[in-house]
Amino acid sequence: MKLTDNEIRDINRYLEKGKPLPEKYRFLLFEEKREVELVWNGKTSKVCNVVLPFQVIEQVDEPREEKAVKLQMDLFDMQTGRQIKGWNNKLIWGDNKLILSSLKNGPLREEIEAQGGIKLIYIDPPFDVGADFSMDIEIGGETLTKKPGILEELAYRDTWGKGADSFIAMIYERLALMRDLLAEDGSIYVHCDWRVGHSMKLVIDEVFGKINFHNHITWKRSTPRGNAYKRYPELTDYILFYTKRSEYVWNEQFGEYRSEYVEKYYNYIDETSGRQFQPTSLLVPQQS
Repeated sequence: MKLTDNEIRDINRYLEKGKPLPEKYRFLLFEEKREVELVWNGKTSKVCNVVLPFQVIEQVDEPREEKAVKLQMDLFDMQTGRQIKGWNNKLIWGDNKLILSSLKNGPLREEIEAQGGIKLIYIDPPFDVGADFSMDIEIGGETLTKKPGILEELAYRDTWGKGADSFIAMIYERLALMRDLLAEDGSIYVHCDWRVGHSMKLVIDEVFGKINFHNHITWKRSTPRGNAYKRYPELTDYILFYTKRSEYVWNEQFGEYRSEYVEKYYNYIDETSGRQFQPTSLLVPQQS
């Protein structure tokens, strides 16, 4: 690090007056340099490392087909039908930051990794709407205001939520925990809307890396928000698709052809199987 005499005097002057340094000095004084970075009040790289025990409230065992049970006799108790080995799907209730931290740092981490790790994460976080989720209710001609309950205040109100910086800080820490939990070939899809889509993209770029961004999926609503006669309505949400590494799981999807397409192009029938097919030339054209 080499600073000129003028830069040193400038820094000392700011420090003596108790004023924050201009942005340029952050890049001059510290080795870690990022070409593009989202900065907010109270930004920190620290994430939660709390480990809390999980308490089983209910275990649900659906009846299984007899054939499936026979194929997996070592996984199930034949008397009760209850699964005794292997992975059980889990619905976990609680603060998602504490749950993610406990999954990452607790004993369940080994069980998750033994089953191949978490391959897919989809999250639909609150959209920083700035509301307190109160509502007016009319009873007997009188209007009463229903205040949010404690859980509603903790879970949804915008007092993560005292502005955009607290919302970004909330989602940043959780994304960092998800990144560490995700398998090396795993994917994450983040659902957001027009309020936070631009900020969310920059946050995920920083956590997962811009190189691991793959697509910006536009999801169209069946019913738009807002009066289309007076302004453009909010008609779409966004789903941002990232992976942890360049190599990731992708399950290719196939669907059936439309009937009119089959009738037009697959108009030959195989005499043995009865299946329709389309003849294709196997000849390779000669290169001139």
